[in-house]
Amino acid sequence: MKVLQINKLYYPHIGGVEKHVKDVAEALVGKVDMQVLVANTSRAPVNETVEGVNVTRVASWGVLRSAPLAPGFYSEIRKSNADIYHLHFPNPTGELAYLAAGAPGKLVLTYHSDIIRQKLLRGLYKPFLKKLLARADLIMVSSPNIIESSEWLRPVRDKCRVIPFGIDASQFKLNDDISTKAHVIRKRFGSPIVFFLGRLIYYKGVEFLIKAMKSVNAQLVIAGKGDLESELKKLASDLKISDRVHFVGTVSAQDLSSYFYASDLFALPSTANSEAFGYVQLEAHACGLPVVSTNLPTGVPYANLDNVTGLIVPPSDSEALAAAINKLLQDDALRQKLGSQAKKRVENQFNFEVMAEAIEKVYREALTT
Repeated sequence: MKVLQINKLYYPHIGGVEKHVKDVAEALVGKVDMQVLVANTSRAPVNETVEGVNVTRVASWGVLRSAPLAPGFYSEIRKSNADIYHLHFPNPTGELAYLAAGAPGKLVLTYHSDIIRQKLLRGLYKPFLKKLLARADLIMVSSPNIIESSEWLRPVRDKCRVIPFGIDASQFKLNDDISTKAHVIRKRFGSPIVFFLGRLIYYKGVEFLIKAMKSVNAQLVIAGKGDLESELKKLASDLKISDRVHFVGTVSAQDLSSYFYASDLFALPSTANSEAFGYVQLEAHACGLPVVSTNLPTGVPYANLDNVTGLIVPPSDSEALAAAINKLLQDDALRQKLGSQAKKRVENQFNFEVMAEAIEKVYREALTT
């Protein structure tokens, strides 16, 4: 079985979808003939092997509304003879290229989220999205919440298969090196620590987290880069809490576990449905951290269960966010209980191997439709 995964970008570009595409590719590379097609971040096409996965990066002439300007998608799909074309939505460039190419193989779609912010694009893209969903043989979603909340998925729910994202929890197992680094981090910033990891962009809601910290006696460590960084730093300064809000930039994969173990809880204050799942919550859970996240109609509260693995608050509500953070910081027993339950749940229900087997099963089911 030959599979062509199509996405905007691929590792080493960092992002939740990119991490998932990489995980799927590496988990199945020995079981299927796995290839990945993405845009490059330059005008030069590249063919390479990354961790055993064949990756084709077509030339890109920039980005428009988060979509790469990469006409090479069409020619690569056109000449492909894949049995399964696995697209990750939303990616208008790849999807339009797929529809135009008329590829004869089966179409499997991972539907990560609706198109939320780009209203003009959403309107223009509507007929193509309808065609894409009609063409899809099967559609994978990370939680049942997405099916119920999406006007596009409800009519095709019979095609949908719920496959939660999986995580290799063993990568986050505490050892002496991680423990030592975690100690250094706590000494550097002080404690307790509230940790955020993600891109500093509009739907992450980091401004509400910073405002919440005005009422929280703790340190906030923010890892990640993005367009809003300067604005968020100014907000912390205006609130006179810059001494307790620390921007550490990009954290390497080698150091990520240390930041989780140095922290007392993780916060994901997302405000829009563009946050389709919050994969980072699973990473925090794997380290035994409870999470405070928001009650979006997506997979976010599915990944983090209220009063089971953390606490859920309304989106865009700094006061509720502060109250939930304070509740966990002031109740050691509750914080430890939720963190322990979170670790067990991620190991049992969001298992990397189980996810890979389920996706392979979907591929094989698609071949019989």
